[in-house]
Amino acid sequence: MSDVLSFTDLRVRFRTEDGVTDAVRGISFGIAPGEILAVVGESGSGKSVTAMSALGLLPPTADVTGGIALEDRELRGQDLRRVRGKEIAMIFQEPMTSLNPVFTIGWQLVEAIRLHTDVPAEQARERAVELLDVVGIPEPRRRLKHYPHQLSGGQRQRVMIAMALACEPKVLIADEPTTALDVTVQAEILELLRDLRERLGMTILLITHDMGVVADLADRVVVMYRGEVVEQAPVEQLFSAPEHEYTEALLAAVPRLEVGESTESEPAEPVLRIEDLVVSYAGHRAVDGVSLHIERGEVLALVGESGSGKTTVGKCVARLVTPADGRIVLNGQDISHLPARQLRAVRRNIGIVFQDPGSSLDPRMSIADSIAEPLRLHRVARGRELDDRVDTLLDAVELGAKMRRRYPHELSGGQRQRVSIARALALEPELLIADEPTSALDVSVQDAVLELLQALQAKLNFSCLFISHDLAVVNLLARRVAVMHQGKVVEQGNRAQVLGDPQHAYTQRLLAAAPVPDPVRQRERRLASR
Repeated sequence: MSDVLSFTDLRVRFRTEDGVTDAVRGISFGIAPGEILAVVGESGSGKSVTAMSALGLLPPTADVTGGIALEDRELRGQDLRRVRGKEIAMIFQEPMTSLNPVFTIGWQLVEAIRLHTDVPAEQARERAVELLDVVGIPEPRRRLKHYPHQLSGGQRQRVMIAMALACEPKVLIADEPTTALDVTVQAEILELLRDLRERLGMTILLITHDMGVVADLADRVVVMYRGEVVEQAPVEQLFSAPEHEYTEALLAAVPRLEVGESTESEPAEPVLRIEDLVVSYAGHRAVDGVSLHIERGEVLALVGESGSGKTTVGKCVARLVTPADGRIVLNGQDISHLPARQLRAVRRNIGIVFQDPGSSLDPRMSIADSIAEPLRLHRVARGRELDDRVDTLLDAVELGAKMRRRYPHELSGGQRQRVSIARALALEPELLIADEPTSALDVSVQDAVLELLQALQAKLNFSCLFISHDLAVVNLLARRVAVMHQGKVVEQGNRAQVLGDPQHAYTQRLLAAAPVPDPVRQRERRLASR
């Protein structure tokens, strides 16, 4: 049986001010009918460029050569407007930027249906209701009136999948469809994609850097590195016996949820103590009576789904949010309701690393100026001493002084996150708040950033509130774990206890939803849960 979609000696070059960049270098592979094929590799490997080339979505600066065929029809040189959505549909990584915020999801679904069919508006509306029901949106008719901001991240992604299914395409391209989602929501989306394949015979091209997702969903895997296909194999073969050294390195970099014994230490005076913390928004308790502590030199992981309140707790500790009730005690000082004029001295002892360094770094400032900013604000150093401190910090995060004049857009995601870490540690704080600092990074880059955090924490002995939904990462970094659900801490204790023998049903559900990077074990877990 011939492939539904195939690439033959595909080459993509981008013309830039600095010359020509080869993004894809002569790759060839195909996708069989009803197959789920995963294309994996780090940022810059060419995997998304390959998918975009099939739909003609590359910018005018791209030169594409080679063959791209849908069944027996060559796509290059054709009017792809007739292909997009109708024969090949795409689900993008971030639904919030793909959906128009000023139109209801019903309007956007109806528009997508009518764009490719001749059905009247009322019939298109009924089809939209049917599609929302297919992708598991509750009360689909009522949801048609909602705007994107009124839906959760998982619901928005389901709307994007519904839109992609509107014309029953032959191929569905899913570009990092679960990257920004919590582990439980991710499990739901993966189950939905699997169900679509089984019920509709859908052929799926999955682009991802999450090897747990690959193990859970894919039939076959194509590994890309620097624009080339370095390996392709059935999923079980690739995981059990990878042939290329890059594939081996990729699999070795995946954090695993294999819980060992936790080493207990003598209790010390906590650097941070939170008592009965309450935060309310418009009458809703986002944080409801949370109590935590972090000892000196300890990493406490705060885990839970989006909306559980974990980021709000972190913002309260940094006093970016003022609590309605409860106490936040930092080094013996109650900072819960300090006036703004007294907060500068407190914040000198708190560093923050945000999830997306691209939006937390000023694009108009060089990375040296970004790192120097807290040192200037707190009048810690100036002149040559300031330059030396910045260079030392750049060396500490393994970037080096040679990078000081670069701007954020000139750096990779992992490099930008290293700059964010250097800036957060510039004042040598006693407490670091790290809010999902690796969730948007490729697995190999994530591994490097986690190693850096571990090394710096061991060297500087700062305490850390590590906020995450990735339990394998938490298992690697944290000594203790607190689990939040609907604004409350439902379970906390040492890492081995919480992750190895969870007592609360919600913690058990979180652990069950986390895919393991082993297709055989993942299949066994999925079958056992049915």
